[in-house]
Amino acid sequence: MIYYSTTNQDFTLHHGDCREVMPRLPERSIDVVFADPPYFLSNGGISYQSGQVVSVHKGDWDKSRGREADNEFNRQWLAAARRVLKDSGTIWVSGTYHNIFSIAHNLTELGFKILNVITWQKTNPPPNVSCRYFTFSTEMVIWARKMEKVPHYFNYELMKRMNGDTQMTDVWRLPAIAPWEKRFGKHPTQKPLKLLYRILLASTHQGDLVLDPFSGSATTGIAANLLGRRYIGIDLEQAFLDLSIKRKGEIADPSAAETILKRLAENPDESTVMVNHARPSALKLMIEKGICYLRAGDTQGSLLVKPGFERMGYVLLHTGGENPRLFPLLRRGKFQIWTAETLREKGLEAEHAPYYIVLHFDATKEIALDREPDLKRNRATFVTTLRPLSDFVTF
Repeated sequence: MIYYSTTNQDFTLHHGDCREVMPRLPERSIDVVFADPPYFLSNGGISYQSGQVVSVHKGDWDKSRGREADNEFNRQWLAAARRVLKDSGTIWVSGTYHNIFSIAHNLTELGFKILNVITWQKTNPPPNVSCRYFTFSTEMVIWARKMEKVPHYFNYELMKRMNGDTQMTDVWRLPAIAPWEKRFGKHPTQKPLKLLYRILLASTHQGDLVLDPFSGSATTGIAANLLGRRYIGIDLEQAFLDLSIKRKGEIADPSAAETILKRLAENPDESTVMVNHARPSALKLMIEKGICYLRAGDTQGSLLVKPGFERMGYVLLHTGGENPRLFPLLRRGKFQIWTAETLREKGLEAEHAPYYIVLHFDATKEIALDREPDLKRNRATFVTTLRPLSDFVTF
């Protein structure tokens, strides 16, 4: 039954079992399904949350009924979701090893074509309490289309621009749910808005109809409405439907919606500025050659490039915090490793190490600074944030 619906029907909630509700929805009416089904984790175990050891019991809906029953449950709801999906539609399903292999098997058996398996790497995972395993820091999200040979929608260009003008990979490093997302209460398996924001931008158009068979606190619906998509959510628990209505009420205020969108925005034009200090003589040569370089190490080894380096778009050169000069990199987020011999062959100074990180910039396109950045504290901004390369590369 319909539990709640807005006047323009852009946000509709159904109370009930999705296996019973979905057969009542019109066939081939849904553009995209996002599903966060039971992971079957509520088996008496413990976890670590906010500095305390807590039970992982989510509710009876998350209890395993045994391998065969769990697999049959997945097959039933996936079959119902397939029926309501348009032939060009796609489905996203989240999980961990507890349920994701059953999901993948049933998707294939039902005729879906798996497109990607996204690895969501959490930036703030809880520690492993038992200390007998590696810390669980990832979840998986399968993306599949309904038909083997019917094309699906993928906003490739936007995803590329959001990723520093390089192809976005299937590993997404995103934080878990933020405190401000829980102001009306918290669902035990609530997904961060940032995750759904990216998923819907990647696979839907404005005005598309999105279905979530396990809607929980309606994170999918909030992301959908913020982006101009329509939403249908289904959940067994009335308390979570009431929580969803409160969250929907918040974004009915345009100023509140705008504030949330700003928090979620992945600005494709955002760039990070790399700050480099050099001696006056070396600085002069760098600008003449359009080559910025700094010591990488004394031995040939490995560099760990941290997330965010792909947004490196500018270099700000200075000497002791004085006379800063800003230039655009020729290729955003790209660098080379040169030996000292190579630098000397180019007419540059190299006295402190045998290996150097090298970035190329356009010395003919110096950008005028409208204020003096505080290079000693590294907190001033130009375009976005001034960051030393050491923030992004570990030797």
